[in-house]
Amino acid sequence: MERLMVQLAALVALGISASWLAWRLRFPSILLLLVAGFVIGPVTGLLNPDALLGNLLFPVVSLSVAVILFEGGLSLDVAELREIGGAIRNLATIGVLVTWVLAALSAHVLLDFGWALSVLLGAILVVTGPTVIVPLLRHVRPTHRVGSAMKWEGIVNDPLGAILAVLVFEAIIAGGSGQASIAAIGILRALLAGGGIGLAGAALLVLALRRYWIPDFLQNPAALTVALLAFTLANAVQTESGLLAVTVMGSALASQTLVSIRDIVEFKENLRVLLISVLFVVLAARLPLEALVPSAATLLFLAGLILVVRPLSVLLATWGTKLSWRERCFLGLMAPRGIVAAAVASVFGLELTRHGHGGAEALVTVTFFVIVGTVFIYGLSAAPVARWLRVASPNPQGLLLVGADSWVRSLAQLLNDAGIKLALVDSNWSHISAARQLGVTAYYGNILSEHTMEELELDGLGRLLALTPNDEVNALAALHFSDVFGRSNVYQLPLPDDQPTSTQQRMPKHLRGRFLFDRRATYDRITARCESGATIERTPLTNEFDFDRFLAQHGELALPLFVLKESGELVVLSVEDRAKPTPGHTIIALVGP
Repeated sequence: MERLMVQLAALVALGISASWLAWRLRFPSILLLLVAGFVIGPVTGLLNPDALLGNLLFPVVSLSVAVILFEGGLSLDVAELREIGGAIRNLATIGVLVTWVLAALSAHVLLDFGWALSVLLGAILVVTGPTVIVPLLRHVRPTHRVGSAMKWEGIVNDPLGAILAVLVFEAIIAGGSGQASIAAIGILRALLAGGGIGLAGAALLVLALRRYWIPDFLQNPAALTVALLAFTLANAVQTESGLLAVTVMGSALASQTLVSIRDIVEFKENLRVLLISVLFVVLAARLPLEALVPSAATLLFLAGLILVVRPLSVLLATWGTKLSWRERCFLGLMAPRGIVAAAVASVFGLELTRHGHGGAEALVTVTFFVIVGTVFIYGLSAAPVARWLRVASPNPQGLLLVGADSWVRSLAQLLNDAGIKLALVDSNWSHISAARQLGVTAYYGNILSEHTMEELELDGLGRLLALTPNDEVNALAALHFSDVFGRSNVYQLPLPDDQPTSTQQRMPKHLRGRFLFDRRATYDRITARCESGATIERTPLTNEFDFDRFLAQHGELALPLFVLKESGELVVLSVEDRAKPTPGHTIIALVGP
């Protein structure tokens, strides 16, 4: 028992440590998670997931995948389909069909699989999945449209691919008799069970939240419980339709406007990171050693999937859609497989062996190698390919400025002239109009409204600066966008120091952004100085005129705001981070009266 506890704790610690190291190294987390699993699994033999969890392995994996897909569904707002609906529809129909047919043909020709096994393998490999797509999107940060397309395809195709594979498997077990009727009945039951139970679960949860039947501290556990019950009930009606149920339930919750699900989304995001970190280590640890040394035919099969099957399926599915050719190319070069493919292949391998069908071991080995191969290849190539196609900004330097008063517009114009991408948001139309006359991108609306959030184009923007005269609005804006940019990249102006108790007691650190510039840089002080003649200027530093001379020239009234490095990196100065500029840098500061 004690050894079991140690192994489980070590598994969680290893997964989270690998994810943290990937974040520090700016590396795709999936790769380090797989490497960690290889090392403790087939290479050293320190961990055998089958022996550790026994019969609980696949139920635990299935429930974990259900939670991940439910969280993915919570990010699927149907409003996004107004722009990319046609592409998503085609990727989930034409793309799935083309991938299935071509992958099955490739398996039959290259791997010498029988037709039944080839068709089953093709069905398994139509999935991509959020377990690999979401970490890749976080690492690559593609443009909004292509990112939404990848997210929707990955989350929608997972349940569809799993259901398709189940129907093929049932047809194989039935021995070929009545295959058409088996498929038709299975598809109908899956759609009714998955879609109906998912919508019912979402309606039940919305009703309970709207009527305040669930206290705040039980909302997250209740949502998780309803999702797991929907998954289990749908699976009882039709195998693998539970994945469709939780996806539909999550999307329905994300699209409704009756109740707020912010806390539920945040909880599921944290849970997803934990589950993905552990599941990928378990996935890699289960690999047989021979999967790490593939045959020439398996390598050729993988190359065909990457270089022929995926590009051709995306080309046909996105023909005539609103996606640009760059976005279509990027989609055609991204199709990693994940946990769902591994779980389905493993279960079917065991069942085929039990029913006396040969080649089941080869099915599992090839599937696992495709998972490993696509994750490594796409994980390493995603960021450079996205930069090459100009559909991503891996380290976006742009700023989202909340507030557009006179001095904020001057700051925005200066940064815009320096080549920094930015956007202003303000609820005052005259401010927005004045900003647009300066050539600055500006949005009219309330930064806290969902409509404004949908309208914002965040491509290339990586940080938020809340610069309004209302401290509460600044704090709420920083809190609202901490999920988008990360807590370290949301800033607000300091609170007035004429209220000694306000800073910590009224607005604790976890409920606000990082304080900008300097403790004295409150909205009132900056506004008063600008009204009295102070200006925001950009000053290059040299060996002859360094930062110390800059301060000596402008005196104590100099207020450094940003540092622009020679590489183009923009450093936002904050109360806790007072980086000293060096020769070659450009300092942006408030100077004068």
